[in-house]
Amino acid sequence: MIETKSITKTVNTSEGSLQILQPISFEVKAGESIAIVGASGSGKSTLLGLLAGLDEVSTGEIYLDGQGLHTMDEEQRAQLRGDKVGFIFQSFMLVQSLTALENIMLPAEINGLDKPKQRALEILEQVGLGHRAHHYPNQLSGGEQQRVAIARAFITQPKILFADEPTGNLDAANSDKIEALLFDLNQQNKTTLVLVTHDNELAAKCQRQLNMHAGELTETTVDSVTTTVDVESQREAS
Repeated sequence: MIETKSITKTVNTSEGSLQILQPISFEVKAGESIAIVGASGSGKSTLLGLLAGLDEVSTGEIYLDGQGLHTMDEEQRAQLRGDKVGFIFQSFMLVQSLTALENIMLPAEINGLDKPKQRALEILEQVGLGHRAHHYPNQLSGGEQQRVAIARAFITQPKILFADEPTGNLDAANSDKIEALLFDLNQQNKTTLVLVTHDNELAAKCQRQLNMHAGELTETTVDSVTTTVDVESQREAS
């Protein structure tokens, strides 16, 4: 479902070029749940944005469901995201002038899906917010806003769901609810789930963990068995 080949990300700063990501290569199978973990500044959110087509790699290749993101311009990447990708932002990114229902309907309307209102109402019920359909974001709690954001991401039934710190702004009770909701929807829809998190307990619930340190993918945990990634081989491959 996702394949990367020696991808890097370099940005220009006032002090010269800064390489945020070292050459990284890995694969994610359809239906898997993957956690990308690491300290702030390790490059994990940058990696997530590249995988979702929100940014361009400096070098290397990314394939999303067999299609080469690295060969596409922004318009083409946006089309691919609309067709196959859902993204949950840490800061929710809801449109403040739209109700919960309207926020969820928006991707369905943009993609020309049938009966967007009916779809939105159904998924609102799934996330336990049917009674909040006509409330605006500033009338919702943080946990409720995140559930709206998840519903919005799932309404198009994406093949791949990316989540950037989905519980980062929530208290423990709401974090538990969001975690359960993410994995329930992931399993029900067979959606590939890739999330970035500081939360080791959340990461442990995923099938695999990719650990980031200073822009390098240092090890992979699969079913509680840890194997070291050969970073030097990744660099040579680049």
